[in-house]
Amino acid sequence: MGVNTAGGHPAMDYAEHNRTYANFIGWTKFAIVFLVLLLAGMAFFLV
Repeated sequence: MGVNTAGGHPAMDYAEHNRTYANFIGWTKFAIVFLVLLLAGMAFFLV
């Protein structure tokens, strides 16, 4: 990620923050793809 953490607070665990954010983005992408496929399947099979 393009965030400069050089001037940040020393008590902040920036590596953990970046890992958490990356996991959040990954799960969000997965959820969007799953919901699109679910809606497409519902449109195909239920209509």
